[in-house]
Amino acid sequence: MEGILKKGAKTVGTIAILKNPLTWIIAGIFLLLISIFGLALFISMSLGGENQFESGMSTEGAGGTAQVSAEVLRYESLIRKYAEDNGVGEYVGLLMALIQQESGGRHLDVMQSSESIGLPAGAIMDPEYSIQIGVKYFAEVMKQAKGDIHLALQAYNFGNGFIGYAIERGGYSKEVAIQFSQMMASKLGWSRYGDVEYVDHVLRYYNVESEGVIVTGDGTQLFNVEEVHNIMKEFLGLPYVWGGRTPAAGGFDCSGLLEYAFAQIGIDMYGTAQSQYNKTVPIPEDQIKPGDLVFFSTYKPGASHVGMYVGDGKFINANGSNGTSYSSVEEWKNLYPFLGFRRAQ
Repeated sequence: MEGILKKGAKTVGTIAILKNPLTWIIAGIFLLLISIFGLALFISMSLGGENQFESGMSTEGAGGTAQVSAEVLRYESLIRKYAEDNGVGEYVGLLMALIQQESGGRHLDVMQSSESIGLPAGAIMDPEYSIQIGVKYFAEVMKQAKGDIHLALQAYNFGNGFIGYAIERGGYSKEVAIQFSQMMASKLGWSRYGDVEYVDHVLRYYNVESEGVIVTGDGTQLFNVEEVHNIMKEFLGLPYVWGGRTPAAGGFDCSGLLEYAFAQIGIDMYGTAQSQYNKTVPIPEDQIKPGDLVFFSTYKPGASHVGMYVGDGKFINANGSNGTSYSSVEEWKNLYPFLGFRRAQ
């Protein structure tokens, strides 16, 4: 009873203060503003980073644009620093999209990277340390996934054990991700394991450029470099399709893209990457020009990947990670055996 009386007395005192009509009006406005602000804050926190976009961020070399919130954008310089330190500078935009999904930039463990070093979720309390650890782990899974963005992203969420599991089953697919999740959940006695939609969730913040590199030939190539580049550029963003040789396939593989583009101007580049390697002659790297072809060995001895150099350290190609896109020669050198530049004759 004593407690009730004290509470009642406090209430009476409060009402007495508000007897002045002007005070009532001011208090009412104040309470309304608090309610509106509180509701907006609640909605903002509940909906996540995708509803807080204040600016976009374009990356050079990755062939894509990340649309992220101001909270994520403020970490751009740190992300770029650690990405370059770990040899994945090409993927700054993708890393920012990943952060948008992981935390929206609003938590201290920005990249939710605690678990990658054996700590409980959210244990890292320093944003820079979270980015340092998260980018290092991303670089590791990207290397293990041999540049396959979809496989690397899902492995960032599931753990790198997913990579071998997926490769044994033909590579990344949503079905493989679901199978792995169910297997791990059953093994651990959990109701669920990871996010089987993680790749889609990250890539909704990341778009492949439809415009971009302007190529100028010097007239010394066997063909019109600008013309071939413009043909290839029409298919930027088209998915990678194994054995794809024409647009009717819904996408191209690496040699198919070159074969099709060169065929449009009457030059025979028919065949696999190895066939195209055999049809061209080697060029020293200090003499390369736009229009030269660049070759890598990605999964077997000999040439198994090819693209056309467009200048500024980039080449246009169809690859399993980004489909038809621009890639960095140096980044690919860090991932695969480099077979050199060659020129049509």
